[in-house]
Amino acid sequence: MSVTSPQILTKRVAAVGHFVDGAYVSGKGDTFEKVNPATGELVKLVASATKEEVDQAVQSARRALSGPWSKMSVQERVGVLRRIAEEITKREAAFLRAEILDTGKPVTLASHLDIPRGAANFNVFADLIYGVPTEAFEMPTPDGDGAINYALRRPRGVIAIVSPWNLPLLLTTWKIAPALACGNTVVVKPSEETPSTATLLGEVMNAAGVPPGVFNVVNGFGPDSAGEYLTTHPDVDGITFTGETKTGEVIARAAANGVRPVSLELGGKNSAIICKDADLEKAADGIARAVYMNSGQVCLGTERVFVAREIFDDFAERLVARGKALTVGDPFDKATSLGPLISDEHRRKVLKYYKTAADDGAQILLGGGVPEVEKSFANGFWVEPTIWTGLSDHSSVLHEEIFGPCCHLAPFDDVEDAVARANDTPYGLAASLWSKDVSTALKNAARLEAGIVWVNSWFLRDLRTPFGGSKRSGIGREGGVHGLEFYSELKNICVKL
Repeated sequence: MSVTSPQILTKRVAAVGHFVDGAYVSGKGDTFEKVNPATGELVKLVASATKEEVDQAVQSARRALSGPWSKMSVQERVGVLRRIAEEITKREAAFLRAEILDTGKPVTLASHLDIPRGAANFNVFADLIYGVPTEAFEMPTPDGDGAINYALRRPRGVIAIVSPWNLPLLLTTWKIAPALACGNTVVVKPSEETPSTATLLGEVMNAAGVPPGVFNVVNGFGPDSAGEYLTTHPDVDGITFTGETKTGEVIARAAANGVRPVSLELGGKNSAIICKDADLEKAADGIARAVYMNSGQVCLGTERVFVAREIFDDFAERLVARGKALTVGDPFDKATSLGPLISDEHRRKVLKYYKTAADDGAQILLGGGVPEVEKSFANGFWVEPTIWTGLSDHSSVLHEEIFGPCCHLAPFDDVEDAVARANDTPYGLAASLWSKDVSTALKNAARLEAGIVWVNSWFLRDLRTPFGGSKRSGIGREGGVHGLEFYSELKNICVKL
């Protein structure tokens, strides 16, 4: 929403601008309101970048490609990345507050996941870029002298980073770190819902000695705003995006103009299969995290759970009990274990699916509505953790991504049938399978059509491994050397001896 008199409101709320060429700028365009999802109260005004301001950020990044940053050795860049990690850790309290006010997530989650991973991402890619090999081949030549081919890794150029609102610091740094490790410069467009931590990183970059122009942030919306201006800019050399599939399709079309590469981590309708020999306590704990963590606003979260008929009632009882044990309330209170959804718009979407499930004849085992909260949080964007059973496999609730703290339990009699039903989705991001039998686990994990499959766990991440989805869940892989491939160009040099 545009604010016509920001000079009045800025006396009461914080202002968030942009970070361009090593300095903070207030912005020349309209501002929009950002509210606290837990209370619905206005907490800041955010500048929406104009087309000219986005161009300034891109040109700043373009100039920096030939500046001091380009002359740094890999070892020097590694040192910069490690200092960035240190500076994030030094500012943990500031990042934590900014993350919670933007997202409403509980302090226990943000302090154990979001902020530490934001720092860790830079250390991980510092390690990787320092030790990643390229290739060399000897080859014969007609004159008998031979030749040697060897590859050099070079930066791709200016990278546009469009990041999501659910894990804003974690997922933004997950892209910034490998981009900088490879020697690129970046322009970041964070979600309009979560502008604070990405913008705060400007302070970190300056303290860590990142040259001006290497890191830039422009705030705003997507269509006809900063997101569109950035992804269609002809001087952007690559685009990386995490978010919903429809937006990914728009970005892919924009990237086709100029034949620019994209890395897209998109939506999912993830499944879990609980076999009859599974450890029910561990499975219930794991699925409870997969359903309820971050109020279900996790791209890897589980919304479809297939349970062996022999253990169905027992498992359902355990999962319901874990949902009932969740506590809603002040995100800054360590006793709170379930936060609000990100916005009123998103809450309306989730509640629409809650109604659809009821209209489709679902048996509601837990929740299904809006929880009672203290008066001070009554205007927040809360929904109840919810579990259904009894829906037809054809229900839209089981095919469309909801992105809330909810799941559907369905019994199965044969594991192969459960795998087929799990694969019956246009998405292919993540899945989990729970069984004590190694043969059952390995055979069926390979059959699940997903980029990431966990066996007897969920969200267990080694950051060196490939991360990404199949089908409509995305293009490309992030993590480890797989991420470096997107952010760099391999140049082959052939030397005749």
